Amino acid sequence: MNWKERYILGCMPMDDMHKEFIDRVNALAAASDSLALGALEDLFEHSERHFAQENLWMRESGFPPLQCHIDEHARVQASLQSIIQMVKKGNPGLGKIVAREMESWFDHHAATMDTALARHMRHVGYSSRHQQDS
Repeated sequence: MNWKERYILGCMPMDDMHKEFIDRVNALAAASDSLALGALEDLFEHSERHFAQENLWMRESGFPPLQCHIDEHARVQASLQSIIQMVKKGNPGLGKIVAREMESWFDHHAATMDTALARHMRHVGYSSRHQQDS
């Protein structure tokens, strides 16, 4: 998965989290079967922090479609948890499938929901520097 210019949303903390997300997806794509579980768990943990941060920004800035965006984050986390369990049961090849699917999901999510959030934050003058401690 390659970083694309269109992923730059003008909110440095969000852009940085997105770069980290792509790095973790790429690590999962490159992981051998023996390392797939660890790479999946790392992606899950990053996503948990990443989504919690975005959820906080949405709440604090009064983002109107808050629940829709939060629900999508929750669906991704639930899917990742389910896949982690399947990999633990002996299906490490799912890691490669997840990495491929995450690319198309992220491309759409960044272009729609995250772009709308970044624009909203700029519009209301909300500073993303109010981020939670990692």
